[in-house]
Amino acid sequence: MGGFVSLVGAGPGNPELLTILAKRRLSEADVVVYDRLVNPALMAPLAAEKIDVGKLPQHHKVSQYQINDLLVEQARKGKRVVRLKSGDPYVFGRGGEEGQYLQQQRVAFEVVPGITSAIAGLGAAGIPITHRDFASSFHVITGHHKADGTQLDWENIAHQEGTLVFLMGMGELGHIAEQLIKNGRASSTPVAVIQWATHWNQRSVKADLGTIETVVETHHIGSPALIVVGNVVSLMDELNPELPLQGLHLLIPFKDPSKLFSKLQDQGAAVNFFKRRTQVPLTFDLPDMLKGGTGSAPVKETVK
Repeated sequence: MGGFVSLVGAGPGNPELLTILAKRRLSEADVVVYDRLVNPALMAPLAAEKIDVGKLPQHHKVSQYQINDLLVEQARKGKRVVRLKSGDPYVFGRGGEEGQYLQQQRVAFEVVPGITSAIAGLGAAGIPITHRDFASSFHVITGHHKADGTQLDWENIAHQEGTLVFLMGMGELGHIAEQLIKNGRASSTPVAVIQWATHWNQRSVKADLGTIETVVETHHIGSPALIVVGNVVSLMDELNPELPLQGLHLLIPFKDPSKLFSKLQDQGAAVNFFKRRTQVPLTFDLPDMLKGGTGSAPVKETVK
């Protein structure tokens, strides 16, 4: 019997932003092939084999070709495979390429959409991606060059109405700001950068196109981060959520389900699990204290 592959979106980071179907697919999986940005709290309840194929900027320890072959290999063993990707599989996640390869290899698959950070990440920092007073549209753009090495169409991008959201663009932040100004965007246009959106270590700064690179360097903001350009950024201070435990990262013993996990999350904390200590039988020599003296025969004991 052939296996089955689910291309599953893990959402922007917060484990409770996972969809119901995604949670069920994870619980049913034999193998989970997961990315670097997937929150470890999602993995704690899983009995499945877990394979890390995460990629760092400019460093891919497992190539996309190897990932494609791995999915096919596991499925052909008859396994239920979850390819777990941060955000949505089809939003700059190369899920489309993986789907094409599975189709070519005649491996059955499905797509389980996830909440993209391009929308949820902004909301987590108090920025609505649209607002009738500021933006009636939005555009999500990769910060990387095109596959053939050519530049993005900056003249077109700079003249788009509404909010611009750049993903995977921190290495090109200065270039992005420069090209937008060069092609007609005012240097005073508001910009925000949100690092680790919806994670416990989320940080954000705002400035304008002319100064954003300096502000980011001053505050040591790095990848992964979203770059948001547009007037909706002006709402950031007003709408930024404030909860009592916001910014805290807590570890609690794993239990499924966990009321403590939910209550801490509701207060703004980011919660991960640690496994409780596993009891392992241990055999050792224990002197027979009743006989006394030296040289008495040891007694074998087993404790747990």
